Amino acid sequence: MNLHMRSIARWGMTAAALALGAGAALAQTEWVLPSAYPPANYHTENLMQFASDVDAATNGELKITVHPGAALFKAPEIKRAVQTGQAQAGEVLISLHENENPVFGIDVVPFLATSFEESKKLWEASKPTVEKALDEQGLKLLYTTPWPPQGIYTKKDVNTVEDLKGLKWRAYNVGTSRIAELVGAQPVTVQAAELPQALATGVVDGLMTSSATGVDSKIWESLTHYYDTQAWIPKNVIFVNKGAFEALDPAVQAAVTEAAAAAEERGWKLGVEKTAAYMETLKSNGMQVLAPSEELKSGLAEVGAQLTEDWLSKAGDEGKAIIDAYKKM
Repeated sequence: MNLHMRSIARWGMTAAALALGAGAALAQTEWVLPSAYPPANYHTENLMQFASDVDAATNGELKITVHPGAALFKAPEIKRAVQTGQAQAGEVLISLHENENPVFGIDVVPFLATSFEESKKLWEASKPTVEKALDEQGLKLLYTTPWPPQGIYTKKDVNTVEDLKGLKWRAYNVGTSRIAELVGAQPVTVQAAELPQALATGVVDGLMTSSATGVDSKIWESLTHYYDTQAWIPKNVIFVNKGAFEALDPAVQAAVTEAAAAAEERGWKLGVEKTAAYMETLKSNGMQVLAPSEELKSGLAEVGAQLTEDWLSKAGDEGKAIIDAYKKM
């Protein structure tokens, strides 16, 4: 082979190598997944594991980068960002969007499902309706994970619901705003990422949230009492833009679905395990962790009954069907 022919051969091999490299680069897909919770929160840790599992199962063909702590989008903005393709996937507290569809708020109806076992049944009863509602908005449900049960944080004794009157009450969804209204507190809209500053500056001096959020925000630096009312167990949902999912190779789609199922199972177990650990952390940092008085429980039950009635009036036959199915489980 003369010099000219060798040059042509080398050029051909180089071009082929470049083409193969370009093909490999094109084959890799990258997703951005924003979340509103800090890196050490178990929901975020579960998300990171999900992303790692997808990476391993697809041999790097799909890379998911998790952005925690509301770094890309604030909590109420994440769902819209995924719908419009600004992010391919996302994690949200589904009750944030109850104003769009009442079914998104079923898990925050007080005292409807107060244990993890009950909450899982409520999710099974409501999942088809939630999944359909998300699908109609261009989103594919991947999985869901629960928060610990919700309790009341204050810096004073609370023996009855009347003791909540006048508090600057942190609200983060329709239900928590309505609770404030019913007990005579002043609702202040504050999302999880903004809570530490709101507590430190006195913008909020009472709230109903989980032991997890209490630990994440070092709530003991501002408040002193935690009443373990176990009012409800809210859930996060993790979803993907339908177009982004459908653009994947079928084998990659299957890997995502399988990793999501594993993340859901892991997330529910973590919810149970972490709840006990968070309660101990609150106590070890000086919080008074207390059982609610009978008077407080009675007053909260009345609030819960009103909120259930409110929810059913909005959700109509669809909502009634879900609750009927749940009660039969």
